[in-house]
Amino acid sequence: MKQKYRIYKHIGNISEPNNGRTKELNYISWDDREPVYDIRTWNESHTEYGKGVTITAGQMKRLQELIGDKVIF
Repeated sequence: MKQKYRIYKHIGNISEPNNGRTKELNYISWDDREPVYDIRTWNESHTEYGKGVTITAGQMKRLQELIGDKVIF
């Protein structure tokens, strides 16, 4: 069963389309809950999605602190 969702803000694409899907970072609410940052694959019309990971605002802030100016390898 698909969940109810609302994409409040599309932040950006992380990857180019692959098999009709693009990995994206969005600010989204699932099942009328508090919005979260969300990384997952979506089809072009945002009607189908793959498994993903959600990150709260606090976790996103911490992630920004951890990454900072570090070189990503």
